[in-house]
Amino acid sequence: MRSQPWDEEASQQWPRALTREQVLALGMARPSVSPWRVIAWQAVTGLLFAALVAALSGQAAWAWSALYGSTAVVLPAAVFARGLTGRLASVTAASAAMGFLVWELVKLGLTLALLLSAPVLVADLSWPALLAGLVVTMKVVWLAVWLQTRRPRAARAS
Repeated sequence: MRSQPWDEEASQQWPRALTREQVLALGMARPSVSPWRVIAWQAVTGLLFAALVAALSGQAAWAWSALYGSTAVVLPAAVFARGLTGRLASVTAASAAMGFLVWELVKLGLTLALLLSAPVLVADLSWPALLAGLVVTMKVVWLAVWLQTRRPRAARAS
């Protein structure tokens, strides 16, 4: 029986096992990103955005709302990162996967609780400012990851 041309192409494209040297080279080419550094970027961005809102609007309530929106991202992210970087987080692959799921649910629940309590905790709440702070703080993750992966590995080690 003659094999089909697409079978030959598919069998040639299957990934092959990497050698130890290839894995190490790949690790050097694609450095890991510290979750704490990303959270620090989010916190600084949230503070700067709240200051910008205060300067442009002249209303303290809008600035507090934007800052609270940023807090609704940073605080749950910090809890999530702490949970994932704990001692028991990666004992086995199954515990790591379960830990990720549990801490992601904790993060979502905490974010929801913070958003639902916003009208009680923030005087003269401005939902547009809160949501803008939330979105800006969430989107800075991409910038933080990009900036951290651009740095040379030797500079990251220090």
